[in-house]
Amino acid sequence: MTPDEFYCFQLLGKTGICVLSGNDFKQRPGTYHLRTTFLPPVDQMKEMVERFHTFHIAYIIAQNLVAALEKAFRPTNNVKIASDKKISNEPFSVRKLFQTVPKVSFRTLTYVTYDDATLTLDFYTSTVSGKRPCVLVIHGGAWSAGDSKQLPELNSHLARAGYHCAAISYRLAPRWQCPAPIEDVAAALNYLCKHADDLNIDTNNFVLLGRSAGGQIALLAAYTLQQSGIKGAIDFYGPADMIYGYMVPTNPYVINSGQALARYIGGDYYQIPDKYAASSPIEFVNRQTVPTLIFHGLTDALVFCEHSRRLSAKLDQYDVPHYLLELPWGTHGFDYHLNGPGGQLSTFAIEYFLRVVTGGQ
Repeated sequence: MTPDEFYCFQLLGKTGICVLSGNDFKQRPGTYHLRTTFLPPVDQMKEMVERFHTFHIAYIIAQNLVAALEKAFRPTNNVKIASDKKISNEPFSVRKLFQTVPKVSFRTLTYVTYDDATLTLDFYTSTVSGKRPCVLVIHGGAWSAGDSKQLPELNSHLARAGYHCAAISYRLAPRWQCPAPIEDVAAALNYLCKHADDLNIDTNNFVLLGRSAGGQIALLAAYTLQQSGIKGAIDFYGPADMIYGYMVPTNPYVINSGQALARYIGGDYYQIPDKYAASSPIEFVNRQTVPTLIFHGLTDALVFCEHSRRLSAKLDQYDVPHYLLELPWGTHGFDYHLNGPGGQLSTFAIEYFLRVVTGGQ
C-alpha cells in the first residue's frame, strides 16, 4: 500500500470528518490531511486521532515486514500463495479494515476419548485440492476456559489460502493439569495422521498455532513432541517462561496470574519448581527447535511482552529461525478483528511463514 492509496477512507458518522492522502493536497508523501465540516466533541476527536495514529504505525511496519521476514527465515525457494481466490499480498490495507472474512464450513470430529473426557476438533478443509499442510490451532483461556470455536476467522482465511485447519478443544485446568494439554495435542496429531488419506493431509507439514495459554501449549508441544511432521510454531502472546510469569505477576485486578499458573501446573512455584521449568517452552529451545513466529502487543496487560522477548533471545542464542513482531498499540487479543491493523499484519506474516516452512506450499 502506498500513501496515494490512503484516499478518503473513513467517514465517522455524524462528525463529518474524513481522512485524505496528503498527496491530494500536494503535500509531502506519507502525510495526511483532515477535512472537516465541523468539529466533533473532544473525546470523539481524541479517539479518531488515536485510531489514525495506529493505522499510520501499521503502515510503517508493513513497509518493512517482508524484508524482516525474509531476513528471519531466509527462504530458499520461490514461495507462492496456493489459493482458489486472490489473497492480497499487502501486509496492511486501509480498505481491508471494512471487509469481512468469508466463512469456510467445518466438520466437528472426535479425536480422542479418555475414561473421563471426550475431545473434539473442528476441521476446516483447504479449498485447494490435493494433499495440503495442516495448521493445528490451540485456543486461549488461562488454561481453564475456551474451546475450539474461539476466533474462527483465521481458520477460514487459512483454509481459503490452501491450508487445512484443525482447531482443537483440550482438557482444562484445574481438573486436568500440565502436561495434559500437550498429550491432547499429541493425540490430535495422531488422529490427523491416521485419517490423513480421508482428510487429504500432508503429514510432513504440520504447524502448531496457539493464542495466549494456547501459545504456551503450542510452543511446548512443538518443542518437545517427537513428531517429525511438525515444521513450525506460531505463538500469539503466549507465556513462554512460566517461572518469569510467576515471579512477575500481572495486576490482580486484570487477572490473578499466580492463581492461573498454580491451577494449571499444580501448585505454587516454591512447592514444585521443577514443574514450572517443565512447563516453560523457553527451557526446551535447542538447535533442533522448529522455526517460530511470535506476535505480541506492547500494551498487553495479561501476558507481558517480556515473555516473547525472552523466547526470542533464547532462539537467537541457538540460531533458530524466528521472528518476533511487536505491535506498539497491541493489547491481549489484538487479533480479535482479523482485518484490524494487528490482524492484517499477523495474518500476512503467518501466510509468509507457512509458505516457507512447508516448502512453498
